[in-house]
Amino acid sequence: MGRRAAPVRSLGAGAVIALAALVVAPGSFAADDEDLPEGIRGGPFELHGQSTYVWQYKPAFPAAYSGPKSLTPDPATSYSLTGTLYIGAKITDTLEFYLNPEAAQGVPFSELQGVAGFTNAEIARTSGPQLKAYIARAFFRKTWNLAGDLEPEPSAQNQLAMAYAPERVVLTAGVISVLDIFNVVDYSRDPRAQFLNWSSLTYGAWDFPADARGYTGGAALEYLSPRFSVRGGWFAGPKESNGLALDYRLGQFFGSVLELEVPLGLGRPGSVQLLGFLNRANMGSFDDAIALGAQTGTPPDLTQVRRPQTKWGFGITVQQELAENVGGYARAAWNNGQTETYMFTEIDRSVAAGMLVKGKEWGRPSDSAGISAYLNMLGGSHRRYLELGGEGFFLGDGRLNYGPESTYEAFYSLNVIGRLWVSADYQYQVNPGYNRDRGPAQYVGFRLHADF
Repeated sequence: MGRRAAPVRSLGAGAVIALAALVVAPGSFAADDEDLPEGIRGGPFELHGQSTYVWQYKPAFPAAYSGPKSLTPDPATSYSLTGTLYIGAKITDTLEFYLNPEAAQGVPFSELQGVAGFTNAEIARTSGPQLKAYIARAFFRKTWNLAGDLEPEPSAQNQLAMAYAPERVVLTAGVISVLDIFNVVDYSRDPRAQFLNWSSLTYGAWDFPADARGYTGGAALEYLSPRFSVRGGWFAGPKESNGLALDYRLGQFFGSVLELEVPLGLGRPGSVQLLGFLNRANMGSFDDAIALGAQTGTPPDLTQVRRPQTKWGFGITVQQELAENVGGYARAAWNNGQTETYMFTEIDRSVAAGMLVKGKEWGRPSDSAGISAYLNMLGGSHRRYLELGGEGFFLGDGRLNYGPESTYEAFYSLNVIGRLWVSADYQYQVNPGYNRDRGPAQYVGFRLHADF
């Protein structure tokens, strides 16, 4: 995935502020903060960047018992730091190339175990207290303009200042995040500026193609028009459950996705998205593990029953601007719940809804605030596996008194100056890890974000 930087043992608050200041480049303090950052331009090249620091505190919470992969009931802190460069090159009027070097560092709660809806989507699952650098994205984007006058697209992260037709076909190929293309929701998709919980990124029940950092290799083809849009993609999954190395035997193991998006036509921007996915990987079946455990008299173990299997599911999203500077969304998803989580988190059924408000309503156009709720659930086989003492990649309390895991989140993002924001975030989580015998847990967060 690229070279790794020399390790950094720790970062104090001064170093974090210095990193943030580095990405608030001269000239980025535009008079109108609502404008997108212009970045740095030189001929056919553009450069953008971002740095985000998140710190969270979890007070103690009641727990009748804890297991090998439980969220600690003791007070704890967690943090993450990421920095990204977005390099774009215009090859022709219809062909673009993007490269994203990235670095990440962080310490999660309980070694990233014990809950399904983790509270910080910026936590890289392979990060630790040492800063690690890698290539996050490296992809080509080819556009075939079909009909309509070309319309300008402003410069932004991974978007050159270009012009496209309203009706067009777009091919994206290389190392990407599938969430850049599929289930794009204006009001809940960016933990660097909006909600922090993992369930805010996309459908919780979508085991979307990604390595442990959230990126994958493959291709997506889109047909875009004012009437409707269709997107399809074929991507690599990791060689091992939630691993870093990707398996490019795409004829044998893969993550595939198909999405239809249709405008709502209610007089304001809004749409309905329908998504279906099918994954093929070397996964363990909950029922197979339970059967083997019954034969051997031991707790069920997914690692003992792995074989090529299929996971599939679907989701629906509605997003709608409700008034000027106010919008909301609702998502729901389901997967067949027969096999272990392979690429995202341990959720088989998910529902989420929220609202985002821009600060222009109270005279601060670059501020924003939001509230959101996430309801995560397990299928019957997954529940039984955990009740019998089985361990998933993230969960394992030793036993389970099942209840849906629900999280409620609120944040306020304050624009300090130019393109520098400070945010406060609060999350309240009922039945962490789907266990009625543990919790509720609370999390108080602070976020510092800058970009250019």
